[in-house]
Amino acid sequence: MISNSQKKILLTGATGNLGVALGTFLKKKYFVHQPLRKTLDITNQRQVNAWVQSHSFDSVVHTAALARMKTCEENPSLAIETNVIGTANLVYAILQKEKETQKEIRFIHISTDGVYDGQKGNFSERCETLPYNVYGWSKLGSECAVRALKNHCIIRGSFFDPQNLIFPTAATDVFSSRIPLDEFVKAIEFLIENTVCGVLNVGGERKSDYERYLMYKKEIRPCTQEDILKDSGVPMAKDASLNCSKWQKLRGEF
Repeated sequence: MISNSQKKILLTGATGNLGVALGTFLKKKYFVHQPLRKTLDITNQRQVNAWVQSHSFDSVVHTAALARMKTCEENPSLAIETNVIGTANLVYAILQKEKETQKEIRFIHISTDGVYDGQKGNFSERCETLPYNVYGWSKLGSECAVRALKNHCIIRGSFFDPQNLIFPTAATDVFSSRIPLDEFVKAIEFLIENTVCGVLNVGGERKSDYERYLMYKKEIRPCTQEDILKDSGVPMAKDASLNCSKWQKLRGEF
């Protein structure tokens, strides 16, 4: 087995919120490639192929995506180009590299809890996927590409940064299982080392947005989903909570 000091990881989307936190954390244990977009633009297949062929790595953590939901709604073609085609470009290059080197590469793909319908909650990995907005559909499309790889793990979940809760209100009637950024980062690191493949829900307890954020921002005020929709106009989940029993069992939590 490759030791942590020798293991090399390709981290895409290294300048995003998750990418920055991941890069900082993973560099303590691994050698981490963190190419900028000008060096590795996942929408440029030729550039992706060239980069992948000229670098050595054992695992990929794919966080690069167009995640702004309003932008996805306003420009669905850009969402498809980035999230679906971009991921497919990366998968294609990895498949070619695996064929040439005869060595499997571990691929951790960050998806979203938004691939479920966002209504009834308590979604398990076996539940039907029926996204409620363009972002969710584009991420579901990206999952289809990733499934072509043998050694893949698709993480469905969501996170928040307790240090960056800039909004003044949070809904009391919107529920999820999202977890703090640092917990999400540690979950990804765990799955780099683990051998589990397929889809995995990663999250915590079902709570309302207001209940969750109040723990970190005491001055936050309650509101309703209707209030948020008036401002954003972007389709959102009512209850995106996850059944994470598979993840809990993997971590030995019960």
